[in-house]
Amino acid sequence: MMNKRALGFLIAPIAVVSLSACGINSVPTAEENAKAKWGNVEAAFQSRANLIPNLEQIVKGAAGAENKTLTEVVEARAKATSTNISVDGDDLTDPAKMAAFQGAQNQLSGSLSRLLVSVEAYPQLKSQETFLNFQSQIEGQENRIRVAINDYNEAVQQYNTTIRTFPDAIGAKIIHGAKPMQPYKSVTPGAEAAPKVDFSN
Repeated sequence: MMNKRALGFLIAPIAVVSLSACGINSVPTAEENAKAKWGNVEAAFQSRANLIPNLEQIVKGAAGAENKTLTEVVEARAKATSTNISVDGDDLTDPAKMAAFQGAQNQLSGSLSRLLVSVEAYPQLKSQETFLNFQSQIEGQENRIRVAINDYNEAVQQYNTTIRTFPDAIGAKIIHGAKPMQPYKSVTPGAEAAPKVDFSN
């Protein structure tokens, strides 16, 4: 009787260690970390989108010739913030949804870069304090976006590695039904980098 009890006390810790080594906790922990990092990416993109109406007001008053480019920025912002394009934590394994989101954000980045570069032809705009403040804010936000994307991609790499390596792969497949998450990729070369704009001339 005592031997069975002693054996039970020995088996219980071994079972707990075995289960924990099979991805019971590590898979959802890595998944939640990646989802949290994705939330930071979304927040960074939303903060950038929130700056666009300020730019619209600044440019409308000083650079009438750039209305076409400004319209592109406003339309790209509307598309990038559309609920049809949004990606939540459950969509991170869907390549099509991620590609649509990335495409919309890259389109906004491109049109915003073109507008910022084109206003160099307007000395009165470049010298305005409101425009200089906006320029500083948008450059800072682009840097925050880049950092958030890097953090998210690292978390996705950790998650994808966890669900593919032994022994976590056992729990990932059998218990969690885990699928690889999609990293954030640039649709166009260099789209993940902040636009390089020089207003010093």
